[in-house]
Parts: sequence; C-alpha cells; structure tokens
Amino acid sequence: MSKIHPSAIVDPKAELDSSVEVGPYSIIGPHVRIDAGTVVGPHVVIEGHTTIGKDNKFFQFGSIGAAPQDKKWKGEPTRLEIGDGNTIREFVTFNLGTTQDEGVTRLGNDNWISAYVHLAHDCQVGSHTIFSNNAQLAGHVHVGDHAILSGYAGVHQFCKIGAHAFIGMYTSLTQDVPPFVLVSGNPAGQRGVNIEGLKRRGFSREKIDGIRAAYKLLYRSGLTLEEAKAALLEQETLLPAAAIEIRALRDFLGTATRGIVR
Repeated sequence: MSKIHPSAIVDPKAELDSSVEVGPYSIIGPHVRIDAGTVVGPHVVIEGHTTIGKDNKFFQFGSIGAAPQDKKWKGEPTRLEIGDGNTIREFVTFNLGTTQDEGVTRLGNDNWISAYVHLAHDCQVGSHTIFSNNAQLAGHVHVGDHAILSGYAGVHQFCKIGAHAFIGMYTSLTQDVPPFVLVSGNPAGQRGVNIEGLKRRGFSREKIDGIRAAYKLLYRSGLTLEEAKAALLEQETLLPAAAIEIRALRDFLGTATRGIVR
C-alpha cells in the first residue's frame, strides 16, 4: 500500500525513500530528497533544493524550502538541509540559503521545533535544540547544540547563540550569546548560567562550578573583553574539570561579531 495520500502532489523528480509517508494535500517539489522513516503531515509544502534526513516528523501547514525573504536572491539554486530525528510542528517557515552566505540553511538532528517558528535564509542550527512557539530567527543566525529559545524570542540577523544557552520568553536579541549563558529581556541582558539545563544534561558539579567561575570572570570581574579572554585561558589550567567548557566559551568569544550580551 502506498504511503503517499492520493490527494498529495509529489513531483516525479522528487526522491523519496519508499518508507516516507506524505499526508493529504501536501506538495513535494522536484528538487526534494527525503530519507527513510520521515513523515510529512497534511497540507505541508516542501519545495526548493531541500534535503531531509531520516525519521523526521512534519506536522500540518508547514512551508519548507521556500525562497528566501531577501531582495538580493535572484533564483539561484541555494539549499535547505535538515538532518535526522527532528520534530517540526505546525505553521513553521524554513527558507533556502542565499549566495551572500554559504548558500544553505541547515537544521541538525533531534531538534524540537514548535509552532510558528521561522528559520530565515542561511541560518545554521545545531542539534538537540528546543524552539518554543513563535521563536524567530532572522537571516544568517547561528545556534549551537542544546540551545533553548523560549516563546516569541526574536533574534537579529548575524547573531550567534552558543551551545547550552537559554533565551527567555519575549527576548529581543541583537548581540551574541556565549555558551551556557541565560539571557532575557528587551533589550536582552545576561541573567546567569543556565544551571538547570546543564544539570538535566548530566553536567557534573565540578563542570558547573567551573562554568560559573568563568561566567563571573566574564561578567562580574570588571575586565574588558580582551582581558577576560586572557584570564579564561588561565582558568583552563586552574579548573581542569571544566577546561573543555571554558575553552568552548573562550573560542566563542573569539568568533563573536556583534558583541556579546553583557
């Protein structure tokens, strides 16, 4: 028995694994590839040069792989890449990349994407993230693994959000957020370390204490950003249990392009 509903429109050139399910009234374009176990619910449109991995679940009324909302885009064959095991809820909009960046928008593995989320052109989202309802990313935003964006959080173009960061509800984010940091407000301000998230992911007490020490150095010591980077390098030696995490924080500071929330 076919797993494609008779009312769905699947272009003959689309490449779908035989196990893929497509619900009523969904539309799959000619340049789409979907791997095994993925379920596309009803009234979903998947178009553009879009590649989707295994075991994803698309709920109804999603727009996946549509043209970028960027006037500079002139129809170039840019891409959208989605990994494995993602849950993608109702009314989401994921756009293709542009030639002004890498030409691809990416979503990694095992992400939970709630209703009305927007991933704009050229966004790079890692794995194991959570986007609550109406979280919105402008173009070229990077989001690290295990980051959480609460409902109605809005992120300015080109911002970076580090791994394990937490963005509070209704936050207006116009600067980069270092790994492990919790921010909220409009404009966004730092509120501490995402301790609860780290505990849930099995971080040891020693690692969390090391991250908190690094946070205090960055935010409460009165050091300039350059001075804080040098001090963090010393902390890697002084706090070996958290050396990997402190190095990740220091490396992030070296790539921040919009300044950090501070």
